[in-house]
Amino acid sequence: MMKLFGSSAKFDWKDLKAPELDDFETMAAEAYAALPADFRAMTGEIEIRVADFPDEEVVKDMELESDFDILGLFHGTGLAHDAAIPETGRLPNRVWLYRRPILDYWAEHEETLGDIVSHVLVHEIGHHFGLSDDDMYGIEDNEP
Repeated sequence: MMKLFGSSAKFDWKDLKAPELDDFETMAAEAYAALPADFRAMTGEIEIRVADFPDEEVVKDMELESDFDILGLFHGTGLAHDAAIPETGRLPNRVWLYRRPILDYWAEHEETLGDIVSHVLVHEIGHHFGLSDDDMYGIEDNEP
C-alpha cells in the first residue's frame, strides 16, 4: 500500500485524466464569473474560447518557437483603440485559452489549475482594456 503525504490512505490514480476542452470552458466561465462585477460589466461582448493549441498563423505571427510558448491570446480591438476602428464587418473580441500549454505550465508549477486559468483569463482580458500587468494583478487580488 502506497502512503500519500504521510497518511496511510490509498489514492487511486488510475482513473485520473487531464481536463478536456469542455472542462476548460467550464473553468474559464467560472473564473470569469468570479471576477469583480464592474470589471465584467466593462468587458462587453467579449467571447472566451478554448483550444488545445494556437493555430499555425498565431505561432508564425508571434514568432513562437513552440506551440507551448503561449497560454492565451487576446484577439480583437482593445477598448483603447475601439473608437478608431469602424464597426463594419468587425468580428467580436475574443480571448483564447490554450489547454495543452496551460496543462504543461501547471505540471511544472505549484499553482492550482483553476488559478492558472483565472490568471491567463484576466491577463488576456486586460489586453482588451489596455491595462498594465500591475493593474491586472490588482484585479486578481480583488476577486470576490
